[in-house]
Amino acid sequence: MEKKPIKRNENLVPVSREHHATLLFCWKLRTGVKAETEPERMIRYTHWFWLHHLQSHFETEEKLLFIDKEDEMVKKGLADHQLILAKINEINLRSHTKVYALLLELAQLIDDHTRYEERQLFPYLEQKFSDQELGKIGEILHAENHDAVEDYEDEFWAKEKKNHL
Repeated sequence: MEKKPIKRNENLVPVSREHHATLLFCWKLRTGVKAETEPERMIRYTHWFWLHHLQSHFETEEKLLFIDKEDEMVKKGLADHQLILAKINEINLRSHTKVYALLLELAQLIDDHTRYEERQLFPYLEQKFSDQELGKIGEILHAENHDAVEDYEDEFWAKEKKNHL
C-alpha cells in the first residue's frame, strides 16, 4: 500500500512546511548520537534550533491555530509543546551524564508531535475552521517568513570526508 502525500490546505502550508525542518532536526540529532558526536556540539545546536526555529513555530501555532484551548486535540498539541520545551531546558542544564539519551528523547518527542500535527491535528483543524477563518490565518502566515532555512555552521551530522591517497 503506497502512502500518498498529505494534501494540506494552502493557508496552512507555511507552518506545515516548517515541519520538514523539525523532522530533519530529529534526524540530525539521531545521526549525531549514532556517530558519538561531542554532546556539547549537539546541545549548542539544540539551543540554536530552539531560538531560531522551534520557538517561533510554536508561538505561531499557538497564536493562530490552537485557539480553542478546551478542544482535546488542541490540548494535546499544547501539552506536546510544553513537554518539548521542558526537555530542551533539561538538555540545556548540561549537568547530567545522559546527554545522548536526552537528545534521543527530544528527537522522539518532536518527531511524534510533528507527525501528530500533520496526520491528525491539522486535518482536524482544516475541517473545524471555516473557509473565512482559514483565509485569515493564511493571510497572516503568507505575510510572515516561514521558509525554515537553516544556516547553522557546525554540521556535526555530516560524515567527515576522508582523504584517500
